[in-house]
Amino acid sequence: MAIKKIGKQTVKFQNPPVIIATGTTVGPKEGEGPLREYFDTVLSDDLYGENSWELAESKMLRESVKKAIQKADKNISEMDYMFSGDLLNQLMSTSFAARDLGIPFFGLYGACSTMAESLSLGSMIMDGGYADYVVAVTSSHFSSAERQYRFPLEHGNQRALTAQWTVTGSGAAVLGTNGRGPQITHVTTGKVVDLGIKDVNNMGAAMAPAAADTLVNHFQDTGFTPEYYDLIVTGDLGAVGKEIAEEMVLDKGYNMTKVYNDCGLLIFDNKVQDTHAGGSGCGCSASVFCGYIYKEMMKKNLNTVLLISTGALLSTTSAQQGQTIPGIAHAVTITNTLEG
Repeated sequence: MAIKKIGKQTVKFQNPPVIIATGTTVGPKEGEGPLREYFDTVLSDDLYGENSWELAESKMLRESVKKAIQKADKNISEMDYMFSGDLLNQLMSTSFAARDLGIPFFGLYGACSTMAESLSLGSMIMDGGYADYVVAVTSSHFSSAERQYRFPLEHGNQRALTAQWTVTGSGAAVLGTNGRGPQITHVTTGKVVDLGIKDVNNMGAAMAPAAADTLVNHFQDTGFTPEYYDLIVTGDLGAVGKEIAEEMVLDKGYNMTKVYNDCGLLIFDNKVQDTHAGGSGCGCSASVFCGYIYKEMMKKNLNTVLLISTGALLSTTSAQQGQTIPGIAHAVTITNTLEG
């Protein structure tokens, strides 16, 4: 069997899986942003009819999966595996959704990098011949994340200008061995990178070095340059982290300026919505990719995209103990195969 790994950290698929459908659910604030028309469901109430924000997040994830499977014209029983994660302790939102859906389940924690991680592992499983259909999905919720990682909402604390706004949203993608849609052709698995950032209100700066490291390794492994892509998009570096990552990659000889953006900057209009440095959370890259990017690819307005979901691997325990914030980023190449 031929080795599918190329370079140090990248896999090139011999049987690239097809993203045959996506589903998205977002909160009211996300629905007020510039990408509203790309989301399947926009909530009017971020409790989503539930008794807690955590249960609302779980329902968002569950409904996004159902929507994606429905749009794929498949049944839940046809899904071989679900790869999923969220930001909450013990993957609460994901686990409760998996319980209700009944799909064989791999729970993942890569913080906000989890969407690209789930797409990566799902694609590897499929290219290896172990599944015909896989669901990759993540979620986050502003209120559940604030309660776990920062302060009670009732505290009303002032947010630093470098802080980001956790996206209330979920995105699900159904991958199939065949079908109509863009293919996942390459995956570059990131390493944990830590340059010593300790400020929990500056996640962009903490994650940017990992994003830059993965990007440079992707270019070196594949031989691609930024010009190969119509869009290179990081998960949730925000305004601060995007600038740092762009400069770090440029220092290695790759100029991404013309094609580079960040999901955390795309999902909100910061001038109107005051999200400070931009959006963040597992649901950030998930909802932007499964909503805006996927639909633009289906319209053939985008043909080749590099998605790099970025995560800050901290916990309340590590932060309280004065530890630094390790970062991780995984990259996925998505190529349009639509004809006409």
